[in-house]
Amino acid sequence: MTPFKDLLALAVTRKGSLKAVKGQLPTVADAGLLRSRDDAFYLSALTRRIFRAGLKHSLVDNKWPAFEEAFFGFDPEKLVLMPDTMLDERMQDTRLIRHWGKMKAIRHNAQLVLDLAEEYGSVGNWLADWPADDTVGMWLLLKKRGKQLGGNSGAAFLRMVGRDTWYPTGDVIAALKAQNIIDKPPASQRDQRAAQAAFNTWQQESGWPQAHISKVLAFTIG
Repeated sequence: MTPFKDLLALAVTRKGSLKAVKGQLPTVADAGLLRSRDDAFYLSALTRRIFRAGLKHSLVDNKWPAFEEAFFGFDPEKLVLMPDTMLDERMQDTRLIRHWGKMKAIRHNAQLVLDLAEEYGSVGNWLADWPADDTVGMWLLLKKRGKQLGGNSGAAFLRMVGRDTWYPTGDVIAALKAQNIIDKPPASQRDQRAAQAAFNTWQQESGWPQAHISKVLAFTIG
Protein backbone atom coordinates (compact mmCIF):
# COMPACT_ATOMS: atom_id res chain seq x y z
CA MET A 1 0.00 0.00 0.00
CA THR A 2 1.40 3.38 -1.00
CA PRO A 3 2.43 5.56 2.00
CA PHE A 4 0.28 8.62 2.53
CA LYS A 5 3.17 11.02 1.93
CA ASP A 6 3.52 9.64 -1.60
CA LEU A 7 -0.23 9.91 -2.22
CA LEU A 8 -0.10 13.51 -1.04
CA ALA A 9 2.86 14.23 -3.33
CA LEU A 10 0.87 12.88 -6.29
CA ALA A 11 -2.16 14.96 -5.34
CA VAL A 12 0.02 18.08 -5.06
CA THR A 13 1.48 17.38 -8.50
CA ARG A 14 -1.98 17.02 -10.00
CA LYS A 15 -3.42 20.10 -8.28
CA GLY A 16 -0.34 22.28 -8.67
CA SER A 17 0.47 23.00 -5.03
CA LEU A 18 -0.12 21.93 -1.44
CA LYS A 19 -2.11 25.13 -0.96
CA ALA A 20 -4.45 24.12 -3.79
CA VAL A 21 -4.96 20.70 -2.22
CA LYS A 22 -5.64 22.09 1.25
CA GLY A 23 -8.00 24.69 -0.18
CA GLN A 24 -10.38 21.96 -1.29
CA LEU A 25 -10.40 19.84 1.86
CA PRO A 26 -13.75 19.43 3.68
CA THR A 27 -14.35 21.01 7.07
CA VAL A 28 -13.94 18.70 10.05
CA ALA A 29 -15.58 19.73 13.34
CA ASP A 30 -13.83 19.14 16.64
CA ALA A 31 -15.45 17.19 19.45
CA GLY A 32 -16.49 20.34 21.27
CA LEU A 33 -18.47 21.66 18.31
CA LEU A 34 -20.11 18.27 17.70
CA ARG A 35 -21.24 18.12 21.32
CA SER A 36 -22.48 21.72 21.39
CA ARG A 37 -25.25 21.26 18.82
CA ASP A 38 -28.66 20.07 19.92
CA ASP A 39 -30.42 16.94 18.71
CA ALA A 40 -32.86 18.94 16.58
CA PHE A 41 -29.89 20.25 14.57
CA TYR A 42 -28.77 16.71 13.81
CA LEU A 43 -32.26 15.45 12.95
CA SER A 44 -32.66 18.38 10.58
CA ALA A 45 -29.32 17.62 8.90
CA LEU A 46 -30.13 13.91 8.69
CA THR A 47 -33.48 14.66 7.10
CA ARG A 48 -32.00 17.17 4.70
CA ARG A 49 -29.50 14.55 3.56
CA ILE A 50 -32.35 12.13 2.88
CA PHE A 51 -34.25 14.68 0.82
CA ARG A 52 -31.10 15.69 -1.05
CA ALA A 53 -30.63 12.12 -2.34
CA GLY A 54 -31.39 12.11 -6.05
CA LEU A 55 -32.11 15.84 -6.17
CA LYS A 56 -30.13 19.01 -6.74
CA HIS A 57 -28.88 20.06 -3.32
CA SER A 58 -29.69 23.72 -3.85
CA LEU A 59 -33.32 22.84 -4.58
CA VAL A 60 -33.63 21.08 -1.22
CA ASP A 61 -31.66 23.74 0.65
CA ASN A 62 -33.89 26.52 -0.69
CA LYS A 63 -36.95 24.73 0.66
CA TRP A 64 -35.43 23.91 4.03
CA PRO A 65 -36.77 26.91 5.97
CA ALA A 66 -40.26 25.68 5.05
CA PHE A 67 -39.35 22.18 6.26
CA GLU A 68 -38.11 23.62 9.55
CA GLU A 69 -41.43 25.40 10.00
CA ALA A 70 -43.57 22.44 8.95
CA PHE A 71 -41.73 19.96 11.18
CA PHE A 72 -41.52 21.89 14.46
CA GLY A 73 -37.87 22.86 14.05
CA PHE A 74 -37.11 19.11 13.94
CA ASP A 75 -37.75 18.67 17.64
CA PRO A 76 -37.49 14.86 17.87
CA GLU A 77 -39.83 14.59 20.86
CA LYS A 78 -42.60 16.24 18.85
CA LEU A 79 -41.92 14.39 15.62
CA VAL A 80 -42.09 10.88 17.07
CA LEU A 81 -45.70 11.66 17.98
CA MET A 82 -46.65 12.95 14.53
CA PRO A 83 -49.62 10.89 13.25
CA ASP A 84 -50.13 9.85 9.63
CA THR A 85 -52.92 12.41 9.32
CA MET A 86 -50.45 15.20 10.05
CA LEU A 87 -47.99 13.74 7.56
CA ASP A 88 -50.82 13.64 5.02
CA GLU A 89 -51.30 17.36 5.61
CA ARG A 90 -47.61 17.98 4.94
CA MET A 91 -47.95 16.06 1.67
CA GLN A 92 -50.37 18.78 0.52
CA ASP A 93 -47.96 21.61 1.37
CA THR A 94 -46.59 22.90 -1.93
CA ARG A 95 -43.64 24.55 -0.18
CA LEU A 96 -42.23 21.11 0.61
CA ILE A 97 -40.77 18.22 -1.41
CA ARG A 98 -43.71 15.82 -1.21
CA HIS A 99 -42.17 12.35 -1.08
CA TRP A 100 -44.18 10.01 1.13
CA GLY A 101 -41.37 7.56 1.94
CA LYS A 102 -39.00 10.34 2.95
CA MET A 103 -41.72 12.09 4.93
CA LYS A 104 -42.45 8.91 6.91
CA ALA A 105 -38.73 8.45 7.58
CA ILE A 106 -38.72 11.67 9.62
CA ARG A 107 -40.80 10.08 12.38
CA HIS A 108 -38.69 6.91 12.42
CA ASN A 109 -35.42 8.85 12.48
CA ALA A 110 -36.72 11.09 15.25
CA GLN A 111 -36.94 7.94 17.36
CA LEU A 112 -33.40 7.02 16.36
CA VAL A 113 -32.22 10.43 17.55
CA LEU A 114 -34.01 9.99 20.86
CA ASP A 115 -32.53 6.52 21.26
CA LEU A 116 -28.99 7.77 20.58
CA ALA A 117 -29.55 10.61 23.05
CA GLU A 118 -30.62 8.10 25.69
CA GLU A 119 -27.63 5.84 24.99
CA TYR A 120 -24.93 8.53 24.69
CA GLY A 121 -26.41 11.64 26.29
CA SER A 122 -26.92 13.35 22.93
CA VAL A 123 -26.36 12.74 19.24
CA GLY A 124 -23.41 15.12 19.48
CA ASN A 125 -21.85 12.93 22.14
CA TRP A 126 -22.36 9.87 19.93
CA LEU A 127 -20.62 11.60 17.04
CA ALA A 128 -17.76 12.83 19.22
CA ASP A 129 -17.21 9.61 21.17
CA TRP A 130 -17.43 6.98 18.44
CA PRO A 131 -13.97 5.49 17.75
CA ALA A 132 -12.18 7.22 14.88
CA ASP A 133 -10.96 3.89 13.54
CA ASP A 134 -14.52 2.58 13.03
CA THR A 135 -16.16 5.16 10.80
CA VAL A 136 -17.96 2.45 8.83
CA GLY A 137 -19.53 1.30 12.11
CA MET A 138 -21.38 4.62 12.20
CA TRP A 139 -22.58 4.08 8.63
CA LEU A 140 -23.84 0.63 9.57
CA LEU A 141 -25.65 1.90 12.66
CA LEU A 142 -27.43 4.58 10.64
CA LYS A 143 -28.37 2.09 7.94
CA LYS A 144 -29.64 -0.58 10.33
CA ARG A 145 -31.46 1.62 12.80
CA GLY A 146 -32.54 4.50 10.58
CA LYS A 147 -34.75 4.84 7.52
CA GLN A 148 -33.66 5.97 4.04
CA LEU A 149 -30.03 5.85 5.19
CA GLY A 150 -28.54 3.16 2.98
CA GLY A 151 -25.91 3.61 0.29
CA ASN A 152 -23.70 6.62 0.91
CA SER A 153 -26.29 8.49 2.98
CA GLY A 154 -24.61 7.73 6.31
CA ALA A 155 -21.26 9.03 5.09
CA ALA A 156 -22.95 12.05 3.51
CA PHE A 157 -24.71 12.94 6.76
CA LEU A 158 -21.48 12.68 8.74
CA ARG A 159 -19.70 14.87 6.18
CA MET A 160 -22.55 17.43 6.34
CA VAL A 161 -22.24 17.87 10.11
CA GLY A 162 -18.43 17.84 10.09
CA ARG A 163 -17.87 14.45 11.72
CA ASP A 164 -14.65 13.02 10.31
CA THR A 165 -15.44 10.38 7.70
CA TRP A 166 -13.99 9.05 4.50
CA TYR A 167 -16.38 9.12 1.58
CA PRO A 168 -16.61 6.44 -1.17
CA THR A 169 -16.88 8.66 -4.23
CA GLY A 170 -16.05 7.24 -7.64
CA ASP A 171 -12.51 8.64 -7.50
CA VAL A 172 -11.92 7.32 -3.97
CA ILE A 173 -13.14 3.88 -5.01
CA ALA A 174 -10.87 3.97 -8.07
CA ALA A 175 -7.91 4.90 -5.87
CA LEU A 176 -8.67 2.09 -3.42
CA LYS A 177 -8.85 -0.33 -6.34
CA ALA A 178 -5.50 0.95 -7.64
CA GLN A 179 -4.04 0.20 -4.19
CA ASN A 180 -5.48 -3.36 -4.38
CA ILE A 181 -7.44 -2.72 -1.20
CA ILE A 182 -10.80 -3.50 -2.77
CA ASP A 183 -11.79 -4.74 -6.21
CA LYS A 184 -15.31 -3.27 -6.40
CA PRO A 185 -17.38 -0.53 -4.75
CA PRO A 186 -17.41 -1.24 -1.00
CA ALA A 187 -21.04 -2.25 -0.57
CA SER A 188 -20.29 -5.21 1.69
CA GLN A 189 -19.12 -4.91 5.27
CA ARG A 190 -16.02 -6.92 4.35
CA ASP A 191 -14.94 -4.41 1.70
CA GLN A 192 -15.86 -1.46 3.89
CA ARG A 193 -13.73 -2.85 6.70
CA ALA A 194 -10.82 -3.43 4.33
CA ALA A 195 -11.03 0.17 3.16
CA GLN A 196 -11.39 1.38 6.76
CA ALA A 197 -8.20 -0.46 7.73
CA ALA A 198 -6.34 1.34 4.94
CA PHE A 199 -7.65 4.72 6.08
CA ASN A 200 -6.65 3.90 9.66
CA THR A 201 -3.11 3.15 8.49
CA TRP A 202 -2.86 6.37 6.49
CA GLN A 203 -4.24 8.34 9.43
CA GLN A 204 -1.67 6.83 11.78
CA GLU A 205 1.09 7.72 9.29
CA SER A 206 -0.02 11.28 8.70
CA GLY A 207 -2.17 12.49 11.58
CA TRP A 208 -4.61 13.83 8.97
CA PRO A 209 -8.39 13.45 9.38
CA GLN A 210 -9.89 10.65 7.31
CA ALA A 211 -12.05 13.19 5.48
CA HIS A 212 -8.88 14.90 4.25
CA ILE A 213 -7.18 11.62 3.38
CA SER A 214 -10.27 10.70 1.38
CA LYS A 215 -10.04 13.92 -0.62
CA VAL A 216 -6.33 13.45 -1.24
CA LEU A 217 -7.05 9.95 -2.54
CA ALA A 218 -9.64 11.38 -4.91
CA PHE A 219 -7.11 13.94 -6.16
CA THR A 220 -4.70 11.15 -7.12
CA ILE A 221 -7.27 9.95 -9.65
CA GLY A 222 -9.42 12.92 -10.63
